Amino acid sequence: MRAFRIAGLLLLLTSWSLSAWAQYFGRNKVQYESFNWRVLRTPHFEIYYYPEEEVAVRDAARMAERWYQRHSRTFLHEFGERKPIIFYADDADFHQTNAISGELGEGTGGVTEALKERVIMPFTGIYRENDHVLGHELVHSFQYDIALNRSDSLARFNLALLPLWLVEGMAEYLSLGRNDPHTAMWLRDAALRDDLPTIRQLTRDLRYFPYRYGQAYLAYIGGKYGDQAVTELYKLGGIVGVDTAIAITLGITPDSLSREWIQAVKHTYLPLLKDRTPPEQAGRKVLAPDLDAGEINLAPALSPDGRYVAFLSERDLFTIDLFVADAETGKVLRRLSSSASNPHFDAIRFINSSGSWSPDGQRFAFITFARGNNEIAIWNLRKSELERRIAVKGVGAIHNLAWSPDGRTIAFSGLSGGISDLYLLDLETNQVRKLTDDRYADLQPAWSPDGRTIAFVSDRGPDGTDFEILRYGHERLALLDLETGKVRVLRPFRNGQQINPQFSPDGRSLYFISNHDGFKDIYRMDLTTGAVYRITRLQTGVSGITSISPAMSVAAQNGRMMFSVFTDNKYLVFSLEPDQLQGEPVEPGSDTGIASAGVLPPLQPPTQGLVSSYLNDPLTGLPDELALRPQPYRRKLQLDYVAPPSFGASVGGPFGTMIAGGVAFFFSDMLGDQQLAVAAQANGTFKDIGGQVLYINQGRRLNYGALASHIPLLYGYAYLDVCTDPATGLQVYCYIQLLQRIYIDEAGVLGYYPLNTTQRFELMVGFQRYGFDYDAEIYYLYGAGYRRSTQNLPAPDPIYFFQASGAFVGDFSFFGFTSPVRGSRYRLQVTPLIGTERFVQVLVDGRKYFFFRPLTFAVRLTHVGNYGAQPQGSDRLSFAQEYLGYGSTLTFVRGYGFYSLEPDECTPSTSTPNLCAEVARLVGTHVAVASAELRIPLFGTERFGLFNFPYLPTELSLFADAGVAWSKGDLPKWKFVRHTGDRVPVFSTGISTRFNILGAMVLELFYVYPFQRPYKGWHLGAQLVPGW
Repeated sequence: MRAFRIAGLLLLLTSWSLSAWAQYFGRNKVQYESFNWRVLRTPHFEIYYYPEEEVAVRDAARMAERWYQRHSRTFLHEFGERKPIIFYADDADFHQTNAISGELGEGTGGVTEALKERVIMPFTGIYRENDHVLGHELVHSFQYDIALNRSDSLARFNLALLPLWLVEGMAEYLSLGRNDPHTAMWLRDAALRDDLPTIRQLTRDLRYFPYRYGQAYLAYIGGKYGDQAVTELYKLGGIVGVDTAIAITLGITPDSLSREWIQAVKHTYLPLLKDRTPPEQAGRKVLAPDLDAGEINLAPALSPDGRYVAFLSERDLFTIDLFVADAETGKVLRRLSSSASNPHFDAIRFINSSGSWSPDGQRFAFITFARGNNEIAIWNLRKSELERRIAVKGVGAIHNLAWSPDGRTIAFSGLSGGISDLYLLDLETNQVRKLTDDRYADLQPAWSPDGRTIAFVSDRGPDGTDFEILRYGHERLALLDLETGKVRVLRPFRNGQQINPQFSPDGRSLYFISNHDGFKDIYRMDLTTGAVYRITRLQTGVSGITSISPAMSVAAQNGRMMFSVFTDNKYLVFSLEPDQLQGEPVEPGSDTGIASAGVLPPLQPPTQGLVSSYLNDPLTGLPDELALRPQPYRRKLQLDYVAPPSFGASVGGPFGTMIAGGVAFFFSDMLGDQQLAVAAQANGTFKDIGGQVLYINQGRRLNYGALASHIPLLYGYAYLDVCTDPATGLQVYCYIQLLQRIYIDEAGVLGYYPLNTTQRFELMVGFQRYGFDYDAEIYYLYGAGYRRSTQNLPAPDPIYFFQASGAFVGDFSFFGFTSPVRGSRYRLQVTPLIGTERFVQVLVDGRKYFFFRPLTFAVRLTHVGNYGAQPQGSDRLSFAQEYLGYGSTLTFVRGYGFYSLEPDECTPSTSTPNLCAEVARLVGTHVAVASAELRIPLFGTERFGLFNFPYLPTELSLFADAGVAWSKGDLPKWKFVRHTGDRVPVFSTGISTRFNILGAMVLELFYVYPFQRPYKGWHLGAQLVPGW
């Protein structure tokens, strides 16, 4: 049994080994491109960029300095040193960043992190949106600088005291202000449902989006109590908590503030909605969860004949996938594509993108992220296959496809160097023609039926964007004559956005979406007379995820229209027929004055208040042209943080008197490409000092690293005995402490090459040595005291290995709260080991998850075989032995845990002398494990959980496990026998509950019946490990 205890201890050491540095499963962040980074230094920022972005970055540098002047005045705070800003040319490049670990969501427009206080963001192709995102993130930069400032007045600042709605809502309000029709649409929808959140609900209830509602609350506070109160709430809230900060700063309780705000929102908006159409009556409902779609249905694209609609939806819960539905009934006919199962691309673009049908309705083009760029993917509906993938050289991000009426070209909006333009792709030659070439935003192209004109969205023209003073024009419509190249700007309304143009089948009218009066509705413009007609008059709005997202489509042949409507916190798609699209005339000049429906309460003059005044004055804080000299980026490691040092001491116990402590240092370069970790730990005497150094380089497609470590482990136990004191020759009681030390010395290198975000190759080469040291401390006990003696006991010889490992890993799975719930994953690995023992370890691990909402049926098959290994006796340590009984490990069969064995469970083994069959059948040089589970999300969110209780996500599962172990010359007998001394497969079944504890760990408790342990029966077990 002692040998097994030591082997188990060795097994737990794998968490320190080099092979553990490479994650067993998991998605990859791929460096598809190598960027030539440079640095610009402004008075308050260090800006990191690459040459392709030069034009956009120089404008962004002026934006940043203007925001600094605005925010420093609002926060009454100055930076003590330059803050870093990292710009990427587009979202495709941004998703490759190493400055932020882990995957970035499709909707992530920028990030500010705390370690180096870096702002990391991509350009959007729209200067107004670039400015908004940069202003938002620089609010976070000020927030971090205040929180991390160690002056006496802020020494007790704790970010954990601040709710997300305050942090993110402040960033939105200080960068957008209160004139925001998109957020106002959210408030109108909530007011109609009488579901406006109180501060308590907004803090605790995950149903309420903190960005939108936080912005609205802070706009109200800024309007009534002054904008300085907004930043004071943050400063004081980080010390005393937000509830107390509200009471001190505003002089009212959070409950009173909530009642005030809710009343103000209803008073502002509800009177405006009385004569408008309820959203559920917007048209004929086609795509909704009560039909056959999801709760979020985006970018509807009608086929030319109007019979089918392609759309993006989270219908399958975990990803936004592309579907085709019947345009009459809404029945989903097929899922065209999903990044969850297609290894050819990493994601489908959906935030500001839409697809397009070929004129014959047989193909559909959409936008994917693959190989570091956006690509145009063409799906053949007749063959049900992905027909083509087209990467456009020199264009990193692609938005809004439009297939030409003759079927020969596709127009699209593309980003190059952070600036958007219109392009034309010849489908026969793959040649690309650039249609516009300027800094203006050029978006959402749409073909006229005769193929001579492209309508698009831009910010050019009278009152358009002025790049000298960085004043931004609202998005408006424009017509591009393909023969002459001339652009004609259309301005149906003076105020607000006009987006998403679509021609009528006869080419005489242009449909579009506008929020000129604060409501997002569909309009029709007669291109002959210029007259404008209102098609919808909704209480909420026609909208996609963002204010600029495409939300409307018109069938090129029959003129049917479909559009997405925001209602009940969902995006539903409605349809209108051609005879419903004439609309009501809109009087010229009807959009003058303040559009109160798009303003967050309280209503105020446009320039009242600090925030409103600087947002309406582009010259406030704007520097003249900055004389900036680019400098090359020099990669150097900087200290990120020091893990809190630990120190402790113990007296007595199995380890005796000892002192323990440790410290760790973490370094990285500014871009996160290189990382270095240094750790040291002491656990007792000089023998017990260990350390580890780990270096990782992620700057290229091939990632590599190196590790060196010396890890001492101390294992001991104590007992009372009678022994002879050699110093006196007397027999006395003695207290004996046995201390067994294992020293793990390791050095090696590892590299992995990701093919995409779901598949990779891994290679590891290294050396490992396991040394042993056994000591006994004996205390001879006498009536008046004791005598202490230390003896060094015989220990096993060192064990060493040289090893090289290669693996191919794929992970297409999606994780729930405690375990994967959909997709598949696999790992194939071969590891030759040479040293004390010689063998080749082969690992095959495959897992599949079938999702039947909300249930998941999961199966796995795992084999670990040490081929060429020679069987060892039960009294010898062997790294070639695998074991089915160690919890929290890869090959654990529940119900056969080593520490659950009872003393009376011992059937003599027919194959392994001196071992009980209950243990012997679990050990071998080869093992195989099969498992099946039916997983039920018991507690979770409203959308994924039988009960809405997100504070302790819990999964219930019914499981069956099976395992078998064998060695050369000791093969199992393939039979189901409950009580035998033979080596046979083992089986168990039971019920398991997994708990996600604060997002930090997953605890599994299981009640199991092991069939090959008839005397044990049903019993409880536990392990700290996520579900397989």
